[in-house]
Amino acid sequence: MGILSRLSYTVRAWLNSLVNRASDPSRELDYSYEQLRDELQDVKRGIADLTTQKKRLQKHRDRLQSNVEKHNDQAREAIRQDREDLARRALEKKQANLGQIEDLDEQIAELESTQETLVAKKDELENQIEQFRTKKETMKARYEAAEASARVSEALTGAGDEMGDVSRTIERANERTEEMEARAAALEELEASGDLDNVLSEGDSIDRELDRISSEREVDSELETLRRELGQGEGEPAVEVDEAAVDEELAELEEREEEPSS
Repeated sequence: MGILSRLSYTVRAWLNSLVNRASDPSRELDYSYEQLRDELQDVKRGIADLTTQKKRLQKHRDRLQSNVEKHNDQAREAIRQDREDLARRALEKKQANLGQIEDLDEQIAELESTQETLVAKKDELENQIEQFRTKKETMKARYEAAEASARVSEALTGAGDEMGDVSRTIERANERTEEMEARAAALEELEASGDLDNVLSEGDSIDRELDRISSEREVDSELETLRRELGQGEGEPAVEVDEAAVDEELAELEEREEEPSS
């Protein structure tokens, strides 16, 4: 995979990651769940406010009921004192309070009906939220599993694009290994045959030939010196020497030298 191909693959992966984050179902489900919980809290606050209002009206009705009883007592006392005018005024206030109590009872009844409706809706909403929470967690688990599977597939696909390069790399490494093994085997063979010393020795074949010629000249020179010492001239024919006999005599001399003296 070339540089441009790798760059293109990296950009595509980055863009896909941005798109996935922008439309993450897990986050959307969590957001919807939080919205439902907020709505539930609003319903609970509404029920609490309605209950507070109902309690306020009930207390006001209780005060009016106390006034009704007080006006009854006032009317009786006025009659006992022959004050019919006072008794009439007390009864008029009683009737006014009773009218207010009747209105309050109607309002309280309406509030109680609304409260019951809201409580029922609140219970239903709580049930729906709980069901949604269960579905949400299930859907999130499924999405995360699918996302993990997709990531694995994408990784395998990306690796597949580079398999050609990997295969060629392995092939080159194998060729180099075989070449090195062949070189090592050749060196071992040269070492076993003794040619390795010649190969590694200083100088080339010309140097070795010159050394050989020089050595032969030195041998010829020493032979000439020995002939002159023995009285043989250069023009005199050399006495043929029996090399085997000479070797035997030299061996006898060495044995005698090695024998211990008595």
